[in-house]
Amino acid sequence: MYSDGETHDAPQSQRKIPPASSMLWVRNLRRFIGSGAGLGSEALMELETKRILLDIFKEKQKRSAEAGAIPSFYKKKPEEGSISHRVQRLAKYRFLKKQSDLLLNADDLDAMWVCLRENCVIDDATGAEKMNYEDFCHIASVCTEQIGPKCRRFFSPSNFMKFEKDEQGRIAILPFYLYVMRTVSLTQARIDMSELDEDSDGFLQPHEMEAYIRGLIPNLAQLRDMPGAFVQMYCRIAAHKFFFFCDPHRRGKACIKKVLLSNCLQELMELHQESEEEVTDTEQAENWFSLTSAQRICDMFLALDKDSNGSLGKQELREYADGTLTEIFIERVYDEHVRRGKSGGGNVREMDFDSFLDFVLALENKDTPEGLTYLFRCLDLQGRGYLTTADIHSLFRDVHHKWIEGGNYELCIEDVRDEIWDMVKPKDPLKITLADLLGCKQGGTVASMLIDVRGFWAHDNRENLLQEEEEPEEE
Repeated sequence: MYSDGETHDAPQSQRKIPPASSMLWVRNLRRFIGSGAGLGSEALMELETKRILLDIFKEKQKRSAEAGAIPSFYKKKPEEGSISHRVQRLAKYRFLKKQSDLLLNADDLDAMWVCLRENCVIDDATGAEKMNYEDFCHIASVCTEQIGPKCRRFFSPSNFMKFEKDEQGRIAILPFYLYVMRTVSLTQARIDMSELDEDSDGFLQPHEMEAYIRGLIPNLAQLRDMPGAFVQMYCRIAAHKFFFFCDPHRRGKACIKKVLLSNCLQELMELHQESEEEVTDTEQAENWFSLTSAQRICDMFLALDKDSNGSLGKQELREYADGTLTEIFIERVYDEHVRRGKSGGGNVREMDFDSFLDFVLALENKDTPEGLTYLFRCLDLQGRGYLTTADIHSLFRDVHHKWIEGGNYELCIEDVRDEIWDMVKPKDPLKITLADLLGCKQGGTVASMLIDVRGFWAHDNRENLLQEEEEPEEE
């Protein structure tokens, strides 16, 4: 024991630190906090809430252990018209209303564009309107004063860093403004779709998707003059493309997030442009959602439906595309993608309008994973998940027959088969899988060569066709 005032350096091994529980101040502090005397009212409420939740959790664990059952992972949705259902709908409505109020409207976007242009600098070299980070912060303050705090979130440092900068660290104001517009547009689209999502599961059913498209028609410049009698059919055709690309497993519902990120929505929104000034007839025909395209699909189906029974038999579908599709492909389409009819003992297959839409979408989008997946099921004659040299030979035999009937030169099927193998370069030299077709980036061309004599002709004359496309540009 050392006397007071003395200091001695004891060896490290001989020093003894008393345990925390033996320190008087530690015991007093623990007793003070544990009693709750040193906590405020909010902290006491939080502490009490945690205790209640912990007791509930322990009670559930105890009941589950006693019952020996698997914990519940599915909660039944409230019944239509019940109090819980009404509360859920009201909460959803208020939440979506609040999110909508936080969005910039058309006047706000116009005001932001004016602020950007008035406070930017002109690049001497390119004449582009740009801003550095200091300008960016200044514009944020001006916009907040004129528009309100709801525009502040677009002027974060992370947003500034998303855009390409020049040597002086400046970004162009136009890409930034387009980013703001697209963000607002997608957010509004998500709110509108969520309002139509009756069961609030994040998915849209066909009739909900059609209702969303019907609500957009008055705001799309190229669809304003649509005849009222055609609106229902148009919505059906337009919605079908969303489900073709956003519901690959054909579950009958499309994920809202997937719809928002799809090219389909972007293609639909292109109809905002005034057709007389900005869009050519060719572009209108190529856009699935244009009125011209929808009418073309209907006219095509009606022309093929010779007996006017509302569905297409094999013989009727053979007239599609001037009869250039092969017999074996038509047979495979009915085998894989057309359900058996109710009449004729279940042996009659008739293609209804929805199946026809899938058929047209697949043929017009052969280079997409969804279109190529549809076609690969038809090409896979044995249903094995891959194509062999024998399959290629069988498929191309019909193309060769139509090729010779058209008065073209004689060709060797084996040479075409070898050319296809060289184009695909499959991982397994004896098999071509769907993954091989998707990976080679020429899957759509290969599919065309095997199902359509016109597709093979286009491949065989690709150099001449390319030259014809380049000549007008040179002139």
